[in-house]
Amino acid sequence: MDLPPKIQRELEEYFESHKIPPAQREKIKKKVHELYMKSVYDPEEAIGVVTAQSLSEPATQMTMRTYHFAGTAGIQVTLGLPRMIEIFDARKEPRTPTMTVYIKPEYQDIEKVKKIAEQIREVKVRDVVLSTVLDLTEMWISCKLDMKKIKELDIDLETLPKKIKLRSADVSVEGNELIVNSKKDDIGFIHKLKYAVLESHIKGIRGVTQVVVSKENGEWVITTLGSNLKKVFEIEGVDPTRTTTNNIFEIYDVLGIEAARNAIINQAKYTMDEQGLDVDIRYITLLADLMTVDGQIKAIGRYGISGQKLSVLVRASFEETKKHFVGASVRGEKDNLRGAIENIMLNQVAPVGTGSFELIGHIPELKKESKSKKKK
Repeated sequence: MDLPPKIQRELEEYFESHKIPPAQREKIKKKVHELYMKSVYDPEEAIGVVTAQSLSEPATQMTMRTYHFAGTAGIQVTLGLPRMIEIFDARKEPRTPTMTVYIKPEYQDIEKVKKIAEQIREVKVRDVVLSTVLDLTEMWISCKLDMKKIKELDIDLETLPKKIKLRSADVSVEGNELIVNSKKDDIGFIHKLKYAVLESHIKGIRGVTQVVVSKENGEWVITTLGSNLKKVFEIEGVDPTRTTTNNIFEIYDVLGIEAARNAIINQAKYTMDEQGLDVDIRYITLLADLMTVDGQIKAIGRYGISGQKLSVLVRASFEETKKHFVGASVRGEKDNLRGAIENIMLNQVAPVGTGSFELIGHIPELKKESKSKKKK
């Protein structure tokens, strides 16, 4: 099958404007033809129904094994059916947000990689404290600091009090102790203050609680538990062209809707492959396109694609039937019965396949054979 004339014209214009050599032109034409053939389907084929069947049937075979260990230290990552639900329900936050941080070639030294990992991992006050003492008479808290860890993590003691932001307390460092003086004479408050001090962020990226450095395909890679793509991109030595996260909304915020679409495809395909299920990538691509076609990530559900369809009957057939019928009657909506579901509900021929066309024409009568021919 040849390419459509429009695509051929666009290819020729591209070749001329970019001055592509003849040898390269043939390779590009071959690749475009291959992609075009993968996207061809029969006219009026119900590809949405085929996609739904092709994805949901293998999903019933998925196990409820929800965790996979990433890296040598064993970071648990949600997979299986719970992960598929997270992706297609467009959850704002995955249950186990993780990042795979790739390092630039010039920083592929274990010591340099460790320093980058130290910049990524979040450090709280409780990570550098040996013990705490509460004085309930004078209303102050004393935290004995682990000076060895302070030195290892390269934390400046002079700037440490400024990093601990507390509204109702004054923070200072005296020797190897962190002193917190409460401004309120309340025993209940000072216990809450102790928790607030220990949970205060002093270094690294917020939310990244664990980092694992491992070697994959001959290069050092950092796997994290917790995600903040924007902050990681700012660290020197990180390769922003390959670094990724399993938080699709974070990718959307930082890199845009096209990157989010690719993330949906890659995450869904990876989850399926990890379970040993073979699903054609075109079905996943179609679903990802549907979720991101409006420039935003929409869920497959009552508050997303299924709940926003034009047909009243289709919306009512999915969930919240009474709500949709009442809302449609108040707004005076009209259903043009252009889809398959609404026509099946009304016992009409669905506009799918040959049901989408009306054949108009004159069927010529067969010529009567002459008597002479019959005699012969």
